[in-house]
Amino acid sequence: MSLPIVLRPEAQADLIATSDWYDGQRPGLAEEFADAVETMFVRIEAMPELYPLALRNVRRGKLRRFPHLIYYRVLSDKIEVIAVLHSSRATKLWQRRI
Repeated sequence: MSLPIVLRPEAQADLIATSDWYDGQRPGLAEEFADAVETMFVRIEAMPELYPLALRNVRRGKLRRFPHLIYYRVLSDKIEVIAVLHSSRATKLWQRRI
């Protein structure tokens, strides 16, 4: 049985902001980003320990096509997504969220 993925409000805001930015770049790019994120969520849900530890119990998965990282931790009852950030601005921002 796999654990459900739950996004923290900050991670949800990350996704909305990034999607809005991609939407302004080229029609359809936001949907492609959303598909890439969903693919990553499916992978994380199926194999939560697949991606390396970034700090303590927080793991980091990199999207294949987009330069974004998904930071998450596996808890007893869920997989908590902490942040979805561009790789160039990720380090300090997500660490303040844990």
